[in-house]
Amino acid sequence: MRSEISSVLLAAIAASAGCAELDAESSATVEAATVTGAPLAGISAQAFAAARDAFTQDETITGGLGPLFNATACGRCHTLGGIGGAGVQINRHFGAFINGVFDPLGGEGGDARSLFSLGTFQNGTRSCTVPVETEPADATVHNIGRLTPPLFGLGLIDAMPDAFFDALAAAEPLEIRGTVKRQGILLPNPADRSQAIGTPRVARFGWKDALTNLAEFSAAAYNGEMGITTQSCINGAPFLIFAGEAAPNGRPVPAGCDDLAPPPPPGVPPGVDEAVGSCDGGKTELAEDVQLFLDFMTFLGPPTRDFSDAISVARGAPIFTRIGCAGCHVTTTFVTPNPSPNGVPGGFAFQPFSDFLAHDMGGLGDTIGNAGDSVIAARRMRTAPLWGIRFRNALLHDGRAGNVDAAIRAHDGQGARAAAAYRRLGGSDQHNVVQFVRSL
Repeated sequence: MRSEISSVLLAAIAASAGCAELDAESSATVEAATVTGAPLAGISAQAFAAARDAFTQDETITGGLGPLFNATACGRCHTLGGIGGAGVQINRHFGAFINGVFDPLGGEGGDARSLFSLGTFQNGTRSCTVPVETEPADATVHNIGRLTPPLFGLGLIDAMPDAFFDALAAAEPLEIRGTVKRQGILLPNPADRSQAIGTPRVARFGWKDALTNLAEFSAAAYNGEMGITTQSCINGAPFLIFAGEAAPNGRPVPAGCDDLAPPPPPGVPPGVDEAVGSCDGGKTELAEDVQLFLDFMTFLGPPTRDFSDAISVARGAPIFTRIGCAGCHVTTTFVTPNPSPNGVPGGFAFQPFSDFLAHDMGGLGDTIGNAGDSVIAARRMRTAPLWGIRFRNALLHDGRAGNVDAAIRAHDGQGARAAAAYRRLGGSDQHNVVQFVRSL
């Protein structure tokens, strides 16, 4: 008889785990969701509630959780300021530089180290033990942390055309100009007819600009953070990039020891936990939960501004720009295309205070790159959007900064000049800059 790992135990494990220039007064009129975590227009309340429920639902071993995972539900990590916000969990990464280029050590599990495993469980007569991953001895980049980032407003970012990000980069001074990262789409968003597998698109999501759209963000997180494997259909062809189970430190677990999910439907490879099934007839359909996660992130509205300290905010806004923070955390007003390609409101104005480009952050960069990256390329980090920052209790990619002041001071590389200018300010001006940032 099969025994299931207690969902209560898994939940407890996961919960203990370690995402046009305006002044302060005029920017108060920028459109935003009225409540943090509220949906944008374009989705019914019932559909958004269903997507939110899927986002917060705990997965168990019989649903495909494991063999490795970082949490049992998306909503267990994205909590600060509301469901979909940032989190306190810190994932761990490693790698090695060999002859000056980055090696993710793919044969030893790749650069992301999962924090938990299913441990020991029984599958019929088979006793299974899944080891917890460890950092390989040949890693030269050690124990790099990445905090859970916030998801507020990402559907608006997803709607922006590539040319918009090109224009942001072109407008930046050469010494701080960000890198526009284009790469082939892994998993197209079925709502956006311009997207196809392999079509180049500006990557804009993740700490390193590793993902081009929210569809692949959803499937990749489901697979990488919870170990749920999926099969979707794209134009009549099975999509299986996220159908592979994790192998602890590159060593596959024995058959039947990945989880206790039921077998997939005929025609779907063994071990797939959630499958669309037959793709006959030119079907395009994402795995159910991948679609629901996509819906939740697409229609999750951005946070509103906080003007409770209006005087300091108004004084800090021009200083923020003058010392160079706005060079990357741009004060530009984004406006979604009308009609939008993914269902969010067209002509929607918003200010995320990020160019979403990759910048060389010097000693602050996490030096985790793609295979073959130089040290400089591996130091590049996406400019983090600042909206909703007041809800977070740890800042920067690894949580090293406990407040806005510490985060600004830690900036290096292309952000070093702005950090130095901030340090030269008097205490009152520094306070005003911090209050401006915290208002976003």
